[in-house]
Amino acid sequence: MNDSLAIGGDLNVSRVGFGAMRLTGPGIWGEPRDRDDCIRVLRRAVDLGVELIDTADSYGPFVSERLVAEALHPYPENVVIATKAGLVRDGPGQWRPDGRPQHLKAAVDGSLSRLRLEQIPLLQWHRPDPAVPFEDSLGQLVELKEEGKIRHLGLSNVDDDQLTRALRMTPIVSVQNRYNVDDRSSDGIVDRCESEQLAFIPWAPLAPGGFDRARVPLTTAAERHGATTNQIALAWLLARSPVMLPIPGTSSVAHLEENVAARDITLSDEERETLDHLFD
Repeated sequence: MNDSLAIGGDLNVSRVGFGAMRLTGPGIWGEPRDRDDCIRVLRRAVDLGVELIDTADSYGPFVSERLVAEALHPYPENVVIATKAGLVRDGPGQWRPDGRPQHLKAAVDGSLSRLRLEQIPLLQWHRPDPAVPFEDSLGQLVELKEEGKIRHLGLSNVDDDQLTRALRMTPIVSVQNRYNVDDRSSDGIVDRCESEQLAFIPWAPLAPGGFDRARVPLTTAAERHGATTNQIALAWLLARSPVMLPIPGTSSVAHLEENVAARDITLSDEERETLDHLFD
């Protein structure tokens, strides 16, 4: 299995990244319970060879980006910081799209400041806003890229038609949709990303709340490998497509180390077949 991926052809990263959403308070709102623990997790991730750190201005809001900068700036040359814009927060657990060009412009400028960057390596549009024309929102991000504030553009929470419309306007290097062994709703997007050599970054790769239909085969494989079910779920994602780049998040060093170790697990053909065809 290839353990690296070139996003946009020039951002070479290992294929298990880190999602920094959980480095906040309950409901992804406010400061974390233990800021020092979060700093340790981020630094340990880099020590373990994680090269993609995924965050967003809406995580906290703003808390996650500030923690990433505090822990890792000045960033090692091999570390890629990815952030997102296009969601606003009204309270814990509340998320609202805002695709107005003026909001996206302010969001990118804010992320640049908080992350202490002159250019965002990967900016992913967090979610299309049904109240704003798709092309208006993406057009603003294209302008910001042309100004040099963004190196590469990605999409998040999009369908196939939206990906097609985006690709007509500008190069897109990644798609971040919900996807895991229990949720195959973006199967078609994964296949398209593979055919077009776009990175696919699954959010919720470990199915918050626990696995349902995949629980038994995951448990069986975990016992064979002396691993956890979460590690098997991540190993399946890595085997699913060479453009897959899971970003499991945690505020625990122990869970981080467990997640990253999944890249060393190779599933048997039988194990893969069982999980591949779980929904047939």
